[in-house]
Amino acid sequence: MNSLKIIDAHSHLWLIQNTIVDGMAVKTLENGRSEFMGEVRQMLPPFMIDGRNSAEVFLSNMDYAQVSAAVVTQEFIDGIQNDYLLEVSQKFPDRFFVCGMCEFRRPGFYEQAEKLVERGFKAIKIPAQRLFLKEGRVYLNTDEMMRMFRLMEKNKIILSIDLAEGALQTGELREIISECPNLKIAIGHFGMVTCKDWKEQIKLALYPNVMIESGGITWLFNEEFYPFTGAVKAIREAADMVGMEKLMWGSDYPRTITAITYKMSYDFVLKSPLLTDEEKEMFLGLNAKKFYGFKNLKELPYIKNMSE
Repeated sequence: MNSLKIIDAHSHLWLIQNTIVDGMAVKTLENGRSEFMGEVRQMLPPFMIDGRNSAEVFLSNMDYAQVSAAVVTQEFIDGIQNDYLLEVSQKFPDRFFVCGMCEFRRPGFYEQAEKLVERGFKAIKIPAQRLFLKEGRVYLNTDEMMRMFRLMEKNKIILSIDLAEGALQTGELREIISECPNLKIAIGHFGMVTCKDWKEQIKLALYPNVMIESGGITWLFNEEFYPFTGAVKAIREAADMVGMEKLMWGSDYPRTITAITYKMSYDFVLKSPLLTDEEKEMFLGLNAKKFYGFKNLKELPYIKNMSE
């Protein structure tokens, strides 16, 4: 385990939130707070007073927690961050793998996806849980969606996707996998593990090119809280179903660090007796390194804190 290089497979970055989701505002306020769909929420730790969730601040957290690299995904609640994330990936190519995102809530996103490919994005994110709109549901297997997935498969673009809870969208995703068997897919939020029928999402990793990442697993088990014994048991159960080689750790930074430190979002795995050292190494880094193609991973020293 001395050579362990940790990769975070699910994180977020933005400089400002200023968007609309389901007709309600999501907007940066002050002291880490945001107006969030009708209420004020602590979106970031309170010391991030300007509301800027920047790559530089994340890198400081990563370096202290000895996380070598991170996958930066996207979500509609943060607004589309393509321009900023492309800048981040160009500035820190060995530390960040970034996902582009289209406006999937209305027609016309295929042309946006084409532009993302042209700009050099290697992955596209769909927050599919947000596609249940007031005016009707956007299905993942529409003609325009399938056309985009074929484009992604042809250009070796990874699909990063969060699904609605349980089996609500797994049938659509199975159709996509059948149509585009070489499309690499990473399913987030560990199948919404605390919800009914979560294993239906995990089972999708039985397909060769599908992976599961655990972004958000600590907020899903927030009532239980650290050291998240239930989360480790779920990881163990999922590994027994599909193999540990199909699972990746993700933090869902920065939202999760309003409740815990960044290091706490993974060290509960390191401390657990339910997983072997080899399994921990696979889950915390090796699987993501292989899936996303990370190279030149940074060796980070352990820095003692003032409580030690």
